[in-house]
Amino acid sequence: MNIDTLRNDFPLLQKTGDERLVYFDNAATALKPSHVIEAMNAYYLDYPANPGRGEYDLVYRADQAVQAARGKVAQFIHADVHEIVFTSGTTMGINLVADAFVRKHLKKGDEILITESEHAANVLPWYVLQERYGIVVKIIALDAQQRLTPALLKEAITPQSRFLAFSDVSNVLGTKSDTLTLTKIAHDHGLWVLLDAAQSAPHFPIDVHQSDVDFLVFSGHKLCGPTGIGVLYAKRTHLEAMDPYFMGGGMSLKYAKDFSIRLAPIPERFEAGTQPVAEIIGLGAAIDYLQHIGWDFIHQQEKILRQRALVGLKKIPFVKVYNPDAEAGIITFNLEGVFPQDAATHYNAHHIAIRSGQHCARNLTDYLQTDGTLRWSCYFYNTEEEVDLFLEATKKGQDFLDAFFR
Repeated sequence: MNIDTLRNDFPLLQKTGDERLVYFDNAATALKPSHVIEAMNAYYLDYPANPGRGEYDLVYRADQAVQAARGKVAQFIHADVHEIVFTSGTTMGINLVADAFVRKHLKKGDEILITESEHAANVLPWYVLQERYGIVVKIIALDAQQRLTPALLKEAITPQSRFLAFSDVSNVLGTKSDTLTLTKIAHDHGLWVLLDAAQSAPHFPIDVHQSDVDFLVFSGHKLCGPTGIGVLYAKRTHLEAMDPYFMGGGMSLKYAKDFSIRLAPIPERFEAGTQPVAEIIGLGAAIDYLQHIGWDFIHQQEKILRQRALVGLKKIPFVKVYNPDAEAGIITFNLEGVFPQDAATHYNAHHIAIRSGQHCARNLTDYLQTDGTLRWSCYFYNTEEEVDLFLEATKKGQDFLDAFFR
């Protein structure tokens, strides 16, 4: 795979001069290749109809495109096509599980287990269940290697534990969970398991049958797809036991004046209203694109880039790296004496995009012993030259305020 040829697929990477962007905020959202943009534009230009709501050719074509995308998602994570529910993203997927399954099956005093490294999307829905219904949220501390270990999970489980929700890859620490082992332990103790795959789906192959998780969520925009589209996978028996989160057109087969409702089969019963058709098609195109690139290339490129950046950062005396041993292409760090948002502004002046702040993972501040950090995150289209530009800008990071105020 030729990296220069591959970068031609991304319009934003073709900008030069003052418009050139070195993009290292891929954990927030990935860039979009022309293949995805063209697939979405084709829908708007050639068959902009509402799937399932008409008896003419454009509707049929739109309906076939949506079902094709659902099939691609199912194949992508090794699920059955009827176990794929389209959502607006990871956040909606978790909220759907919290409201339509967990609230229905757990009672006051039952426990939901999460880790201290979870994203807000995998924290706040559970907090609401505790506040409103007395379901107890228990936060499991990470070990010194920044991981939820099998031993820590076993120690946290009590007779009241019913549900485990954790991230496959931390969006701050970049550590990869031992999902198979953790899920087996949870199941052996009678817990249901939700896996937040927002940070792993773009970088690692996923097999829900092998992992045996009960629920899995991810977002399209982190894997080169559009915003506003995501996926909830749930075992079919769980979907059958869930109540619809939204009510409206398309999710019922029949309703009458006697107030009776006959729901559509899964997954349609969870997809009320007009769906984001172009975004669904774009997600399918993004999956096609990633599978064309291949996991081996993605892993190798990210490994090379992260190692180069890590070696360079370790040579800069005022840089503190918080996650040197992460598996994902994420480096979380700070510049000594420089507020993270100020440092991010410095990088921006060098046309380099990185994230600053708490990264929607506020429960990690005590663990990291800092209120905020910088986050560098790469993807397969980044280059070693871009890493070097990032390192050169970092070397000037402590001096930029003096230069700014001169």
